[in-house]
Amino acid sequence: MPTIKSAIKRAKISEKQRIRNYAYKSKVKTLIKKFENSLNTEDNNVIQQNFQKCVSTLDKAAQKGVFARNTVARKKSLLAKKLKLQVLNAKEQAAQGAEQG
Repeated sequence: MPTIKSAIKRAKISEKQRIRNYAYKSKVKTLIKKFENSLNTEDNNVIQQNFQKCVSTLDKAAQKGVFARNTVARKKSLLAKKLKLQVLNAKEQAAQGAEQG
């Protein structure tokens, strides 16, 4: 345990930051899982909303220094790639349904 006053303050600040960082990382993981699960089951509006929540939370985490900018960019890129594939698959299924119908 630090004895110098500034070191005590720094320890308190570090603990607060650690808790905040843990909460943001957990929230990001949860939102990404929710987005990926919605890809299989939900309609496009729900998928789009989940994507927007993920991107927003990732940007806020980068702004607060929880994640590095490049890490956030990589995660957003992967999410966008999955979203694009889902939209393309939905269009293909719709086109096949129209041809059959």
